[in-house]
Amino acid sequence: MVNIAVLASGRGTNFEAIAKAVKTGKIKKAKIRLLITDKKDAFARIRAKKFKIEDIFINPKEFKTREDFEKKLIRILANEKIELVVLAGFMRILSSYFVKKFKNRALNIHPALLPVFKGTKAIESAYCYGVKVTGVTVHFIDEKVDHGPIVLQESLKIKDGESLAELEERVHSLEHKLYPEAIKLFAEGKLKLKGRRVEIL
Repeated sequence: MVNIAVLASGRGTNFEAIAKAVKTGKIKKAKIRLLITDKKDAFARIRAKKFKIEDIFINPKEFKTREDFEKKLIRILANEKIELVVLAGFMRILSSYFVKKFKNRALNIHPALLPVFKGTKAIESAYCYGVKVTGVTVHFIDEKVDHGPIVLQESLKIKDGESLAELEERVHSLEHKLYPEAIKLFAEGKLKLKGRRVEIL
């Protein structure tokens, strides 16, 4: 059984999708041990209570440096014997110090087909650019933003006359499908890294 910690800062819709997949048995070989947030009022914390998952709030303002914050985070993860860290709307850039500690054991999801439209407001950027196809990427994290080896990608055609709000809803729905799939593959030991390539066994 793979112990998972989810890191979130906001609404926690991806967190809930993952928690549902674990509860319903879609993800059989993993357990969410805890949710960690960096915002006291993150709605993800309310979702954690619904699923009876422990939630921990770490206040970044209590630490002098980012590294001090991350050392606290790593201590908690070590105490809970966490084997996979899942970033689900965690709005902090993690340092190389953290990345090295969880190399190939930390996943992120991005609402675009990487390597294009990195960073925040990816859905809006793709929409305003006028692309015909966008999508979702699940990847391992590395030292650069939205850069690590890609685990899964799925595309989505942008419909003629579709509003940004409608596109956002469809992208988020795709995220809620793809992220549990990627976690399931990790938990079942079906991901093999060869350089930047992630092979599915």
